[in-house]
Amino acid sequence: GVTRLLLTRIPFFKEIIVSSFSCASCSWSNTEIQAAGRIQEQGVRYTLAVTSRQDMNREVVKTDCASARIPELDFEIPAFSQKGVLTTIEGIIDRAVAGLEQDQPARRATDEEVARKIDEFIGKLRQLKEVNSPFTFILDDPSGNSFVENPQAPQRDEALVVTHYRRSPQQCALLGLQVDARPPDAAEDLRDEVLQFNTNCPECNAPASTNMKLVQIPHFKEVIIMATNCDSCGHRTNEVKSGGAIEPQGTRITLRITDPSDMTRDILKSETCSVEIPELEFELGMGALGGKFTTLEGLLKDIRDLVEKNPFTLGDSSTPSRTGKLQEFIRKLQDVKGKAQAHFIMDDPAGNSYLQNVYAPEEDPELSVQRYERTFEQNEELGLNDMKTEGYEPEAASGR
Repeated sequence: GVTRLLLTRIPFFKEIIVSSFSCASCSWSNTEIQAAGRIQEQGVRYTLAVTSRQDMNREVVKTDCASARIPELDFEIPAFSQKGVLTTIEGIIDRAVAGLEQDQPARRATDEEVARKIDEFIGKLRQLKEVNSPFTFILDDPSGNSFVENPQAPQRDEALVVTHYRRSPQQCALLGLQVDARPPDAAEDLRDEVLQFNTNCPECNAPASTNMKLVQIPHFKEVIIMATNCDSCGHRTNEVKSGGAIEPQGTRITLRITDPSDMTRDILKSETCSVEIPELEFELGMGALGGKFTTLEGLLKDIRDLVEKNPFTLGDSSTPSRTGKLQEFIRKLQDVKGKAQAHFIMDDPAGNSYLQNVYAPEEDPELSVQRYERTFEQNEELGLNDMKTEGYEPEAASGR
């Protein structure tokens, strides 16, 4: 047979390798995917409420280490039980049915009762494809490299909930990641020093160097800026990490864009920050684009690139109606940069995002900063509900 390989880059889950095998003798064919990029810093969980036949056609990228669940049937496809695949939700159900039917003839001969129960369960799986009643599809990937399509992009999909979480030590061990349990050395004063360490380029995987610097933002706090330059392919990237603790309250920053000069305002967008532009009905969830220290114009450009370079939205698999809608969104986004007035909203439950006040230390009439109490769900996503910072030492001593 013949195996064809395609290396492609898709936003939201980096690079993937699509492998397609076909046999001219028996016409058997098979496709699978492998993650070509790095394991992401956080795991991802997609929860989709399937209510119509259109939902069954959503594109899904499921990697080797991802598990898929349908709680209504108490059904789960465990991690590492299947190869990575680029398919649809209907395709995942068909793949599960084919796997269950494979050994049914042998089961009927040895244990007819078990075979009968499996036949009943296969019938329930096939009924799901008709969507006679709603059900929930959950895709959980500790590596963060799986994806479920949002057909309403760039608008928010009410039926799809995307959750990013910190991996547990067991999940890290499952992915082959080593967790350094050694105690850290004494803290050093790094404010006047640029640290450099060796890494690989995220584009061409050639050896490259990453510079790291601790920077104090005026009227805000300290952040860590990391920049990577590749001498082989010229790729450049930068990332921002918060240098302080999670704030006691969340922060919601609203800027009314009234003048092109607003595009030059400095922005610090943390990984936990979501962005919203109500006039465009646009919302960018937390975790997308990562941490950024740039200007408002630079962040809008990154948003435009995220939409334009996504093959699910403007590629060959996109429908004409969706393409027209997204082209209209890109045109309106371009108008925001120069002419149209709009509101730019940053919502960060961790309180580690920042938008420059050009009138500082005076108040900015176009900028409002609102602090709020986090909900239980937001604290759970930040890992704060199970964190104990007081009274743990005597308890630990008595345990010994």
